[in-house]
Amino acid sequence: MMNEIRDAVLGGVSDPACFAALPVPESYAAVTVHADESDMFDGTPSADKDPRKSLHLDEVPTPEVGPGEALVAVMASAVNYNTVWSAIFEPVPTFAFLRRYGRRDPLARRHDRPYHVLGSDLSGVVLRVGPGVSAWKPGDRVVAHCLSVELERPEGHDDTMLDPEQRIWGFETNFGGLAELALVKANQLMPMPAHLTWEEAACSGLVNSTVYRQLVSRNGAAMKQGDTVLIWGASGGLGSYATQYALRGGATPVCVVSSPEKAELARRAGAELVIDRVAEGFAFWKDEHTPDVAEWRRFGGRIRELTGGDDPDIVFEHPGRDTFGASVFVARRGGTIVTCASTSGFQHSFDNRYLWMHLKRIVGTHFANYHEAWQANRLVARGHIHPTLSRSYHLEQTADAVHDVRRNAHQGKVGVLCLAPQEGLGVRDHETRRRHARAISLYRPGTTS
Repeated sequence: MMNEIRDAVLGGVSDPACFAALPVPESYAAVTVHADESDMFDGTPSADKDPRKSLHLDEVPTPEVGPGEALVAVMASAVNYNTVWSAIFEPVPTFAFLRRYGRRDPLARRHDRPYHVLGSDLSGVVLRVGPGVSAWKPGDRVVAHCLSVELERPEGHDDTMLDPEQRIWGFETNFGGLAELALVKANQLMPMPAHLTWEEAACSGLVNSTVYRQLVSRNGAAMKQGDTVLIWGASGGLGSYATQYALRGGATPVCVVSSPEKAELARRAGAELVIDRVAEGFAFWKDEHTPDVAEWRRFGGRIRELTGGDDPDIVFEHPGRDTFGASVFVARRGGTIVTCASTSGFQHSFDNRYLWMHLKRIVGTHFANYHEAWQANRLVARGHIHPTLSRSYHLEQTADAVHDVRRNAHQGKVGVLCLAPQEGLGVRDHETRRRHARAISLYRPGTTS
């Protein structure tokens, strides 16, 4: 049955009736972690936890499609850092999320399983929609954002990210995108950009939306023309999009990277001000417990040297513990430190004098609401923001892909081919692709588009 679905997609079938008539298999291949293995890394230092030991490629039962939901044939997906956290069971095993969700109502109970299908990105084709869905139909080519929200309480109706039942699909819910099929709420779906391949389209959903909210939205830093923006990890998944938003928005990015190769990549992306933190020896902790304030000062001096004396109006934070003290210190008076993650550790340390006395502010952001995700996807569809895919793996190689992201051995985004048998498929708008070929392939040196 899965071959029939793949053949229909690859054959260019577009008739909704044809897709609606395709049989849905009783099970499908999916990347999972297992509840009975969630203690496998107990006593192991975090740095030594290997996701290749915990990730499985299983055949799992196909979930029933409920009201307001859609079942999608997944052509491609991508690896995000939440997949790493799920695979190493940090900060807690994700089965705690699934149990809590499963207690909510009978429909949510489907998510409480002894396995967790991971993945918070996808591109694919709608196979089925549940009762009450009118905006999407079988055969629609889609990408998905990862906000799963109930909106039965008033708190979320100004900003859905504030809903008390807000969750990240594929991390705090089951049936994620690293699989042949995925179950989503229909309001997670967005049109697939027609000039991209399946794997390119799949890689932007989570990071692009996250960066849009973090930098552009009034819910984040509200970046404006002329701002100086310090971007940590500028060649990685989040940073590669942040660099684009800064450049397209008339700001000046100061890109922090960790190797000469990544520095060159940031420059090819258009950044002129680049700091290789490894080559310049920046280390912001004297030991495990003692921040190095002198290094904060040296780092701030280096930024001013590059900018002609300007401190960052905005610091784009996501490494967390390793960098947060420096981020607070170097932001300008009245500046903003906007943070969406803590990949180097969740316990941050900073000198509060440099926050309160200099009237700086820390803003926490988490993914994006539907409107922000839609606007971010629209920028991709119009060719203003481009995917930063560096490499794709096949579904059975997902554990290796997650291991690479865990080790920071990647640039940009890492994709996963699910039902797509090879890279390069799925493009419909070849003229738009031709105009943006260089930017689309920027993170894949030596490739052609």
